Amino acid sequence: MKKLIQFSNIVKEFDGQIVLKGINLDIYENEFVTLLGPSGCGKTTLLRILGGFLEQNEGRVIFDNEEISKLPPYKRELNTVFQKYALFPHMNIYENIAFGLKIKKMSDDVIRQKVMTMLKLVNLEGYENRKIDQLSGGQQQRIAIARALVNEPKVLLLDEPLGALDLKLRKEMQIELKRIQQEVGITFIYVTHDQEEALTMSDKIVVMKDGEIQQVGTPTDIYNEPENEYVASFIGDSNIIEGSMSEDHLVKFDNHEYTCVDFGFKEEEIVDIVIRPEDIRMVGRNKGKLNGKVKSSLFKGVHNEIIVETQQGNKVDVTMTVSNKKPVFNEKAKEYISANSFYVDILEIENMNDDEVIARADAQAWLQDGEDYVSLAKVEYQVKSEEGTYPLTFKTKEGTEITVNIFVVKQKYIQDEKKRIGVAAFDFYKNIDELKEAVAIDTDLKTWADAVAWDLDTDEKIEITNVDYDFDVEDIKEGKYTISFSTRGREFKIHTIANAEEDKVVGLDFNPEDIHIMSKIGY
Repeated sequence: MKKLIQFSNIVKEFDGQIVLKGINLDIYENEFVTLLGPSGCGKTTLLRILGGFLEQNEGRVIFDNEEISKLPPYKRELNTVFQKYALFPHMNIYENIAFGLKIKKMSDDVIRQKVMTMLKLVNLEGYENRKIDQLSGGQQQRIAIARALVNEPKVLLLDEPLGALDLKLRKEMQIELKRIQQEVGITFIYVTHDQEEALTMSDKIVVMKDGEIQQVGTPTDIYNEPENEYVASFIGDSNIIEGSMSEDHLVKFDNHEYTCVDFGFKEEEIVDIVIRPEDIRMVGRNKGKLNGKVKSSLFKGVHNEIIVETQQGNKVDVTMTVSNKKPVFNEKAKEYISANSFYVDILEIENMNDDEVIARADAQAWLQDGEDYVSLAKVEYQVKSEEGTYPLTFKTKEGTEITVNIFVVKQKYIQDEKKRIGVAAFDFYKNIDELKEAVAIDTDLKTWADAVAWDLDTDEKIEITNVDYDFDVEDIKEGKYTISFSTRGREFKIHTIANAEEDKVVGLDFNPEDIHIMSKIGY
């Protein structure tokens, strides 16, 4: 197949913002190519550069072995169909389609022959004398395509031409567009953010994000073998899981190993795993690769979308005691000092030092003018490796001091043997002013409570994903508040014609070829 278009290192910026970041792409004769991505990804900008409506800042555009970057749009062997069809309302259908041919001063006989051929191609024979306002949206779109194709371009550019149509008509026109492209035998370059359109019509899909190409491939390749998490999540529904490659053809996630067909990764390399919802089968309990509990079932017309939780999260609750205690002020030294009582695990007492005590108590001293902090000269406490309450005093060199308490306790933790997850956290004290000054309250609460979660088998750290509380930081009062720290469970989305009741325990099964491994590159 002949290479028709080459984008070579295309860079485009608007007002100092780079919207295309070195695009390299080859397009061949007679291909139906779709530029796919969300709004702002650069797909329309790339199309407009090819059409001659914009000029790139860097790079070259090669068309049929000729550099065309400096050619005006009317000298390029391509035509464009926009979402707004821009048909001439004062002309009938025949005149709209014939407009470009009349500009070229073709004879009336040739024009008529070409126009009638186009009307037949777009299934609108007999419509030549109708006015534009007598046509439906789908018919207007076909006329816009006919007007572009009648000039016999080598390439037709289509910038979201189906966006204004209703769902039923849009689906019909997807099939029509592919039929027209195959009949005329020229290259179509189509821009859309609709994944279904791309999968339905394309020979090749170019997935874009933030001015860069993420993957180029056939619809089958893009769907079944996405190169990264972004492509997998953008194209269709996905179950995306973080795991690691134990070795070639063997991947691990949620503490279990599964045979797969992928290879070439480093041993223990962290990867993203995608399993499509339609590739997972619900079977009887203990009859699949893993078990889970049905959380929800939603009828989607042609299938049921079932959510199964295979690994539940874990949660621990702590108490935050909030006071409105003001800092201690030393009039003579013109100093302030503040500190909070805190809890410490009985097992940590032996290794606790002054620096850690200062940090846990948030102890600090400062001058009255607020510009300079004052060093803490003494930290006085006597604690035993026994549960209890022990006084703690901080002093400055000038004698400014404050006394709070150290509560030695056995740390609250939840250790679930079935889920194999542990979660632990401490009760803690906070001042109203400190809470109001918090920049990232969820993160600060985790730090103050020393909240941690871990895998009971490997001792590896697990992210605490949820911090729940029922107070408004800006309007908090003195009192005690419950804070919940929890990890997120593993949920699988399944598309099936079967149904299942909520809370039913089922097995989930899938084949090695249904597990697709992707490099973990982030997005």
